[in-house]
Amino acid sequence: MEHPIEFFSEETDFTLENPEQVSEWIANVIEQHNQELVNLTYIFCSDEYLHEINVEYLDHDTLTDIITFNNADIEGTIEGDVFISVDRVRDNAAELTIPFKDELHRVIIHGVLHLLGFKDKSPKQEAEMRKQEDSCLSLRNF
Repeated sequence: MEHPIEFFSEETDFTLENPEQVSEWIANVIEQHNQELVNLTYIFCSDEYLHEINVEYLDHDTLTDIITFNNADIEGTIEGDVFISVDRVRDNAAELTIPFKDELHRVIIHGVLHLLGFKDKSPKQEAEMRKQEDSCLSLRNF
């Protein structure tokens, strides 16, 4: 089944494993939240690349693992660009002593959850975001 989800790499030689299965999983999560997937682009990049975006667009001079841009004009639709620093994800996975793939999938779905309207600014929102991430991760079958 074809999905309007694309994966690209910028300033990194990273290639996502199982892109078809990851796309199916993402589409399933979006469908379960009763939203329509229009277009979703993931850009896997270096710390430096994402830092430049963080400074230029968000005025944040910090390293981060993910930045999500919501491009949807219509309520109930999912359309966006998700930038993920492979460097950050790799470091975070090592720090948390979990497999890189699990941390990567958590970050991938974190971006989707932002597009679905979940926030993580307050401790309460952050706890709900973690709960949602765990729930989504449990839906993986690959």
